[in-house]
Amino acid sequence: YRAVAVDVRGYGGSDKPEPVAAYSMREITADIAGLVEALGEGQAILVGHDWGAPIVWNTSILHPHRVAAVAGLSVPFFRRGEVPPLDAWELAYKDRFFYMNYFQAEGVAEAELEADVRRSLRLLYYAASGDATLEEAQAWGNKPANGRMLDGLTDPAELPDWLSEEDLDYFTKEFEAGGFRGPLNRYRAQNLDWEQLPELATATIDQPSCFIAGSRDLVRYLVPGMDLFMAPGAFCTDFRGSTLIEGEGHWVQQEAPEAVNEALLTFVRGFQPQKGV
Repeated sequence: YRAVAVDVRGYGGSDKPEPVAAYSMREITADIAGLVEALGEGQAILVGHDWGAPIVWNTSILHPHRVAAVAGLSVPFFRRGEVPPLDAWELAYKDRFFYMNYFQAEGVAEAELEADVRRSLRLLYYAASGDATLEEAQAWGNKPANGRMLDGLTDPAELPDWLSEEDLDYFTKEFEAGGFRGPLNRYRAQNLDWEQLPELATATIDQPSCFIAGSRDLVRYLVPGMDLFMAPGAFCTDFRGSTLIEGEGHWVQQEAPEAVNEALLTFVRGFQPQKGV
């Protein structure tokens, strides 16, 4: 197996089309399947973090012949809900700020985040990491419904050990060149996914699969009153286990690269995949 890193549409050097519909799960999973085919490989082991996790989970369902195994970081696999997700988020956070709701008005979050890209990234990376205190981490949602994304977030005096100034320079340059519309459009496409993919209501992940996350990942308690990491293999028929890395936050592959690599290698060594990438 050879490793290939891929930007999800809208990030880095990838395409950045304008329409929200271009960022639907149907479109992006087809991109992933097409890439595997273009590389001349029969199947791939897919590893995705954050939005990349639902993308690799759903590629496994929608294009199973292209996926030998799948690992999701930060976000477990969830089936399609009974109501559109943006409607559910509005109901769950009707009286307070929630970033996915804030992202829906096109141009609003872009203007805030692009005003000072380096500062925006610095605040976001720190707030979602295991380095933030509990109070600092909770600042994401401890504001009124009409708040803004960066309101109340801590600007750290020093970057965490896992994020160098050189890394932040690179990320800043990429977002200054490409902007935030593409990444934000993925959030805006959630109800479109719900409409287009009713089959996800009963789907299972049938390839060998695993889940990896930091124990302090904010995703864990995204739904009020629930621990989303309680049963990450609930809809996986060949689940090989979950790894929660104690004390680490949302950027687990950067905060704890050795532990993540070891978990992935243990996972891959546990089965004999066919030729792939």
